[in-house]
Amino acid sequence: MTKYGNARNRGLAAELKNLRKDAGLTLRQVERKVGISIASLSRMESGLRPITAVTASALLATYEVIGPVRARILVLAKEVNLSGWHETDGEGLPLHLGALTGFEAEATLIVHAAMLRIPGLLQTADYIRTTLTALGFPAQKRAEVVAARLERQKVLLGPNPPRYLTFIDEAVLRRPTGSRALMAAQCQHMADMAELPHVEIRVIPFECGTHAGLDGSYTWMEFAKNPPIVYLELTQSSMFRDAEHEIRPYRETTDKLMAAALCSAESVKFLRRFVSTFGKE
Repeated sequence: MTKYGNARNRGLAAELKNLRKDAGLTLRQVERKVGISIASLSRMESGLRPITAVTASALLATYEVIGPVRARILVLAKEVNLSGWHETDGEGLPLHLGALTGFEAEATLIVHAAMLRIPGLLQTADYIRTTLTALGFPAQKRAEVVAARLERQKVLLGPNPPRYLTFIDEAVLRRPTGSRALMAAQCQHMADMAELPHVEIRVIPFECGTHAGLDGSYTWMEFAKNPPIVYLELTQSSMFRDAEHEIRPYRETTDKLMAAALCSAESVKFLRRFVSTFGKE
């Protein structure tokens, strides 16, 4: 894999693209300020061209990014040749969030194996708040995470959405999260989302027994012009894996889950039965 095809450079590209947009600048305006052609900037932001620390520094200055954000991105730019990418979260939003949002927006396929909770792109606002409260998130951080996650979900509702496939273990649906009404609304939301042509939800019922997904949740993303990436979200940290030998097991696990799960039509029926069950007082 070329150094600019790995997760670090592509994540750096996604974050710089987000910062440019936050600064309200077009590629043409950046071209005039920094002296880098629009074509080169576009390839950088797509992860198709390497971004050096010098270039990153110039772009950050143009976007008026200072403080901890600038320092972290410059470290990322200096370590861009390293495979994989792991970070420990601080007090604010997860450090990988900008890159993850960018990857989801560029992906042609997103596969989410959800063994513990409803996948983030399908969570209702009430489900997110309840989960974060149970995890002990302070009120201010809860509000930030809810807003950020709901913003991420727009990727499935845009004009050119990726194909989205998720495997959900039955335990995720049976574990009480908040009120019965909340769970009924959550299951209804997923059933409704599954009606979209690009969204496929596959439930893995208890009767399936032990299956390959029980080793842990993961998100697999494929792209039109770049190699796939696997995202792992851990307690207070997260990581991207990009090396072929690291992501191959997740491809194999996805194939095994396809064989173990209910088909999409049966999965939707499964979800609607839960809506009825949770709706009963």
